[in-house]
This record gives sequence, structure tokens and C-alpha cells, in this order.
Amino acid sequence: MKMSSALRVALLALTAFAGTMLSSASHADEGFVQLVIYKAGWIIGGSGGSGSLTFRGRTYALSTGGLDYGLVFGGSKTVLRGRVSNIYRPSDVAGVYGAAGAGLAVGRGARAIVLTNQKGAVLELSGSQTGLMANADLSGLAITMR
Repeated sequence: MKMSSALRVALLALTAFAGTMLSSASHADEGFVQLVIYKAGWIIGGSGGSGSLTFRGRTYALSTGGLDYGLVFGGSKTVLRGRVSNIYRPSDVAGVYGAAGAGLAVGRGARAIVLTNQKGAVLELSGSQTGLMANADLSGLAITMR
């Protein structure tokens, strides 16, 4: 059976339109993150805090928590701001972010960090840290949606 030219053109146009819609729906996007994290410890440390994600014009509440193990001493408050990339939906920012690092904050200091979670979300954050904190440790930060 032969298809008419008009039917073939219509099917081709419909296929192209569907392909365009699917490819734009699967495009990773980015958002803006703000976090306030309180950290304290002696050998083993803990952290907790809150923040927000702004993604596609909407704001979502976040909670943070984590553990540190190694040389950890003191307490601090860290305020971080930056972008999160490679996310498709707001829930992609939720997950566990791991890092190994060292730092020292006496009074007020600058902080910058890049982290990735198991979903591929990449946090690029910078900000300030206030308090007395010395660390050379393995740490993990868990972010959850509230």
C-alpha cells in the first residue's frame, strides 16, 4: 500500500515535533542554592542547617545534616550561596554529597566548595565561615527537601 504524500509529510512533521518535545524535556537545568550550616565537633563532628533552592522560578526549602570524622575541633557557622547544575527536577538536589578536605577558621573566613551527589547534581558554593574550626577530615553532607 502506498502512503499519500500529505500523510507522509504529516507523519514526518509529527515525529519531528515529538522529538523536539522529548529532547527539551530531558535537558538538564540549573538553580540557585543558599545554605546556612552549623558545625561542631571533637574528633567526630556533626553539622546541621537549612537553606533554599530556587529552580525555574519557584523556591523550595532544604534541610542539611552530616558527619565529619578525622581531625575536627571547634564550632562554626557557614553561609554558602551558589548554583546547582545538572538537575532535571527540584528533588535532584537532594542526596548525599561527600568531600575530603582541610580548613581552618578563626573568627571569619572565606569558604568555597564543589560537591556532587549520586544523581549527578553539582553544587558550586562559596561564602563565609564564622567561628573557631580546625579540620582535616572526611565529611558528608546530606541535603533533603522539606
